[in-house]
Amino acid sequence: MRDTPVRAADTGAPAEEALRTLDAHWRAANYLSVGQLYLMENPLLTEPLRPEHIKPRLLGHWGTTPGLNLIHTHLNRVIKARSLDAICIWGPGHGGPAVVANSWLDGSYSETYPDVGRDAAGMARLFRQFSFPGGVPSHVAPEVPGSLHEGGELGYSLSHAYGAAFDNPGLLAACVIGDGEAETGPLAASWHSNKFLDPVHDGAVLPILHLNGYKIANPAVFARLPEDELEAYLRGCGHEPVFVGGNDPMTVHRALGEALDSALDRIALIQHEARTEGLRERPVWPLIVLRTPKGWTGPAEVDGLPVEDTWRAHQVPLPAVRENPEHLRQLEEWMRSYRPGELFGTDGRPRPLVLASVPEGERRLGANPHANGGLLLRDLPVPPLEGFAAEVAVERPGATSHEPTRVLGSLLAQVMTDTADRRDFRIVGADETESNRLEEVYESTGKAWQARTLEVDENLDQHGRVMEILSEHTCQGWLEGYLLTGRHGLFSSYEAFAHIVDSMVNQHVKWLRVTRRLPWRRPVASLNYLLTSHVWRQDHNGFSHQDPGFIDHILNKAPEVVRVYLPPDTNTLLSVTESVLGSRDHVNVVVAGKHACFDWLTLEQAREHCARGAGIWDWAGTEDGTAEPDVVLASAGDVPTQEVLAAVMLLREHLPELAVRVVNVVDLARLLPRQEHPHGMSGAHYDALFTTDKPVIFAYHGYPWLIHRLAYRRTGHSHLHVRGYKEFGATTTPFDMVVRNDLDRYRLVMDVIDRTPGLAVRAAAVRQTMEDTRLRHHSWIREHGNDLPEVLGWKWKPR
Repeated sequence: MRDTPVRAADTGAPAEEALRTLDAHWRAANYLSVGQLYLMENPLLTEPLRPEHIKPRLLGHWGTTPGLNLIHTHLNRVIKARSLDAICIWGPGHGGPAVVANSWLDGSYSETYPDVGRDAAGMARLFRQFSFPGGVPSHVAPEVPGSLHEGGELGYSLSHAYGAAFDNPGLLAACVIGDGEAETGPLAASWHSNKFLDPVHDGAVLPILHLNGYKIANPAVFARLPEDELEAYLRGCGHEPVFVGGNDPMTVHRALGEALDSALDRIALIQHEARTEGLRERPVWPLIVLRTPKGWTGPAEVDGLPVEDTWRAHQVPLPAVRENPEHLRQLEEWMRSYRPGELFGTDGRPRPLVLASVPEGERRLGANPHANGGLLLRDLPVPPLEGFAAEVAVERPGATSHEPTRVLGSLLAQVMTDTADRRDFRIVGADETESNRLEEVYESTGKAWQARTLEVDENLDQHGRVMEILSEHTCQGWLEGYLLTGRHGLFSSYEAFAHIVDSMVNQHVKWLRVTRRLPWRRPVASLNYLLTSHVWRQDHNGFSHQDPGFIDHILNKAPEVVRVYLPPDTNTLLSVTESVLGSRDHVNVVVAGKHACFDWLTLEQAREHCARGAGIWDWAGTEDGTAEPDVVLASAGDVPTQEVLAAVMLLREHLPELAVRVVNVVDLARLLPRQEHPHGMSGAHYDALFTTDKPVIFAYHGYPWLIHRLAYRRTGHSHLHVRGYKEFGATTTPFDMVVRNDLDRYRLVMDVIDRTPGLAVRAAAVRQTMEDTRLRHHSWIREHGNDLPEVLGWKWKPR
């Protein structure tokens, strides 16, 4: 059963005879790892190595590999002995050969890729493909069965492991953390994830801190700490560390086996007590510190320089095997030191001795369905939007207003209620759920919290499914691990601080892009961002909190994966959210304000508009349909949309003969050509909306040059003029923010006059009126501390 706790051991540490099988498996994995680094042919060394057997380009990493093989070998034993449902997150970015080798040994690799059979021919293919054109990468990439974390960029392994464990009560997520990775900021913050792990409803995480002394060229900080200082640090993070180390294989095998059994017994006890007696206080979870030499079992010395247990073992210890006969001799001696004849038959198949401790079926680390989360994914029950939508009369757009994210909070609260039993939806964010007006979710679930509580605390819940920690990296890592193991979620963030996870989302996009080309990888729920408290409404915080550039970052990424939505009102936000929560294999960015804004569209209209992604609001414009418009006013975003509509009213008042078309864009990718993005518009469709030769004044939520970049190939691009955020921020009034950045209604009217042929002279007086109003605004706010009365009291008036 999925909610069965980690089983306690039926016996003690591995018996002496079992150590021999573990060592055989470890040697086999090491042999396969070296072969992947070096060989194209002669995989079983049935003849002496020759230069033509060696790859022309030696790419990959040896240093961390033997330690990872050791851990994998021992995880196999405890998984089989205890019938554990377990995955492993391999944090060291350069351990690809190890996990590929172990997947081949347990058979999951050949099941996934039948052309790489578990025999001599398959071994040859396994070796040749590694870090080879048309083959597999050197990291633990999406192509590797059993992986859900590439590790190419360091710092995220532990948060991914905890994300996998949340709401997975029967799962053990082992997590190997490299000593280089342990130096990163994201990893340092993620140690605190144990304050959020619920031993009743969540699985367990077993961190294994792998210390082999060096990074690429420097000592690793954690490896050089005195043991008492390192122990104090880890205990201070809330763990009970067990230290294992040495360079004698059998001694280390015995010690690691005992440490794993002790740790798993401790986890089983914690879970049993919590699930039968209830939570009393936060558990102290076990952690293993494993010290092994870097490049263990490899060449001790090359060209007169020490290699094993030094930084020189990081990549390929013998770099010139094709050209240097001595290097070739050392490589063959190295590979034969594993005694491959004992490990593989003449047909290349692993001998029974090697496979004695390997689990079977889905218990294998390479075959566990949690590492292919789409196999476990269920559709999210999103309730009908009609029960949450703002009531808008078709004939009276803008007559009412709502706080969009507050209304969304009601919808999300219902989703939380409807998933209370299945527990497969979470909201993460950096201490901002209530600030972002989503607090209604607390009526359905509290904030996950296992640490000490005080009487003044509110909404803390040991079993809660809202996750808040003031580390965007940790929030992102939790959610990625949660999604990749088959669940759903939402990341709510202040817009400006989504940039903190720029690099993390970049890695996730790459992961999704690769998995889309792997038919055995099932689609997972999309990574959904809600960016609010946005650039135009930062009254409390000012310039430091004003940055809409996360959108630019996202739209640079793989077009088949990324989506950006800018709903202009409450009902479009609901419609967009319904869509993104049901999507798969995407990264969706939704930008919406939390402050009250006008309701422009009915729910039916909002759904139609969101389905189009961009469209004409004929009720807002002044064109009569008998001829082309004189000018197009376009918008993307809630505040820009309001300013466009206010500009239309001014144009109706001062230039009633002008034919104005209003276009609103919800899905930014619609501006791209169809051949560059799945949501892109055809040229004919774009020209029909924006015309080919009329001025287009585009009021945009973010940096204006993004719109130009998206539309630069369009026929009418030379007529496109974009207004947006130009880094003129401050703690000031809401309307002053748009004035400072030339996005205000008066500036938009001036742009229409400046860019519409024939208006510059004829409407000079109107333009001057607009400029005078902007100057009056400047004086008014400094005297009164608030915006002009006509701005504060503005409402949309239909024609």
